[in-house]
Amino acid sequence: MLCDGAKMSIPGLSEWLSTPPGRYISVWEQAKHDHLVADIFGFNAIQIGMVECDFLRANRMPLRVRCESQGSANVISDPNHLPFAGTSVDLVVLPHVLEFADTPHQILREVERILVPEGQIIITGFNPFSMWGVRRGLMRNGAGFPWQGHYLSILRLKDWLALLGFEIQLGSFGCYAPAANQDKWLRRWQFLERAGDRWWPIAGAVYVVQAVKRVHGMRLITPVWRERKARAKALAPAVQRFDRDSAVH
Repeated sequence: MLCDGAKMSIPGLSEWLSTPPGRYISVWEQAKHDHLVADIFGFNAIQIGMVECDFLRANRMPLRVRCESQGSANVISDPNHLPFAGTSVDLVVLPHVLEFADTPHQILREVERILVPEGQIIITGFNPFSMWGVRRGLMRNGAGFPWQGHYLSILRLKDWLALLGFEIQLGSFGCYAPAANQDKWLRRWQFLERAGDRWWPIAGAVYVVQAVKRVHGMRLITPVWRERKARAKALAPAVQRFDRDSAVH
């Protein structure tokens, strides 16, 4: 089972996931997450949002928790103010959080704060430059999930991550079929999956981005007494040579 029936703070998400287009998107995203998180190591991994799906199930870290502002998540918390210590988390997964949040920049800052140096973040979102993005533009105000979100382009997301010191390692698009409401129509458009990956890869309905938190110029600071001892040891041969040279002359 992809989803466990937990409730989500984004209105309409739980119901949408049980529809044909919801299953279509979640199957692709689950497969992508299973592939990516399997080779990310550390001690603590957190999934923020979309707790209906366990995107950490293929990860092997000792602590894997799902965090949400309400419902039956492991941790109930406002994603703008996460209850985790700074530099304490190795992996954060953000499935469809930023595009449905009022303050996506603050959420990213919180993620940067809790991640260890070289910690990783995986973000999924709806692509504004896709057939799904075009349909969203044609929807009236008040439309349900997923049309009420503010879709973020990869370029904008890349700029936001760069400002916070993240370096993108991987980006992938998927789900090229139109947003049909019936399984039979989604199956008829199945041929677009291979064609899209080859001919218009940036037009997928959703994307996944993997980035690493870089801390440039970081070095280990040792106690002063260790530095003094190391300097004395390094100078010892030079002092001995000086003494021998003095004795000869």
